[in-house]
Amino acid sequence: MFPMIERFKQFPASLASNARLARLGPGNVPALLVHPDWSTPAPVVLWLHGRTANKELDPGRYLRWMRVGIAACAIDLPSHGERSDPEGQLPQHSLRNIAQAVGEIDQILDALASPEHVGVFDLHRIAIGGMSMGGMVALRRLCDPHAFVCAAVEGSTGWLEGLYFPENHPEVLGPGAQAHRWTTKHAASDVATVDASAHIENWRPIPLLALHSRADAVVPFATQSHFIDLIRNKYAQAGANPQQIELNAWEQTGAPEEHSGFGRVSNEAKNIQTDFFVRHLRPAPGAGQPQAAQP
Repeated sequence: MFPMIERFKQFPASLASNARLARLGPGNVPALLVHPDWSTPAPVVLWLHGRTANKELDPGRYLRWMRVGIAACAIDLPSHGERSDPEGQLPQHSLRNIAQAVGEIDQILDALASPEHVGVFDLHRIAIGGMSMGGMVALRRLCDPHAFVCAAVEGSTGWLEGLYFPENHPEVLGPGAQAHRWTTKHAASDVATVDASAHIENWRPIPLLALHSRADAVVPFATQSHFIDLIRNKYAQAGANPQQIELNAWEQTGAPEEHSGFGRVSNEAKNIQTDFFVRHLRPAPGAGQPQAAQP
């Protein structure tokens, strides 16, 4: 069994015993790796947290996945967690952090395929997902060639144009769109660089799950709903089934700003997400009964 790591002190014991910290790729990206048994190849979810959070947040998510036979690779986004930079976490640096994280994903996947991990991560069954800013990273990365078989995002959007310039889209966001404008200002060209909606011509149809509160005060639901419509149209035009895209939205959840987690429906939301990953990543029957991890 691995020794207890300080950062895992708030983890359930069964999760902590199957978790490792790692530095992945030439960029030494800090990662939390969780595996059901560290011996049998398992599907894996690459998970990206939101702004001002860290990879250890919400261990119940990783515990659910582990129990059903799915591994996790959660990284600290640039300026966060083990590479914390409070200045870099400010909203005016979000686009820079998104762009950097998108560029780090391939080196992370290469690291998971390295002999160091002795084939315990099945990269033929890999998903990507994230919350808020992490979801924006995931959705942008899906606009370039990739091997992900499915994706799941929470409280996020792939339409950054609508997020940063809502006053330009009253037909979608309504006459009060200006009131939802983020105070941070960026050049339109900088937003477009990391805006998934500006690059969806390269999007390959895969199953996608989006979870959101309709009352979200940080990432308005209408911005994600519009992006989902764009993607569904893309699937239909490509001859793919638009029903591969699942959007679950709650009127209110009681979460802070209706954005940070899902409040009183948190358990339901996590169960929906876990079921989605099980359906599309197909962990081995009977997997996920963790054994004591071997050094």
